[in-house]
Amino acid sequence: MISWLGQYQEIFAWLALISLLTFVISLLSLPWLVARIPDDYFLYNKRHSAELKKNHPIIRVVLLIGKNTLGVILLVGGIIMLFIPGQGLLTIAMGMLLMDYPGKFKLEQRLAQNEKVLHGLNWLRARGHAPPLKVDRE
Repeated sequence: MISWLGQYQEIFAWLALISLLTFVISLLSLPWLVARIPDDYFLYNKRHSAELKKNHPIIRVVLLIGKNTLGVILLVGGIIMLFIPGQGLLTIAMGMLLMDYPGKFKLEQRLAQNEKVLHGLNWLRARGHAPPLKVDRE
């Protein structure tokens, strides 16, 4: 029964390394990414139109495809990491945040209105030297 583990030892080592790198990169990049959110982002009923969308539509499409592809890869990787060592839930969350799907902005707004989530986001923003997020308290 244990003999099959030896056959896949190198694959497990690579998966563990990828999992560790994903975890470290996400922890290091999170304050910077959260700081890039405009402080009034959650006050509007819909997203602001990006300058890239208006001025460079081809570049925007390429970046959109790349961002969604990375999101799907992270989502699938996170689901796999639920069954192997790794940060599965964190990776799934990162994938979901990268992908575009209907209702995503409303979901983001509802999450940001949660006191604990807002506190965590603003803590990360402070580490990234950005002002606190403003949210509409319904």
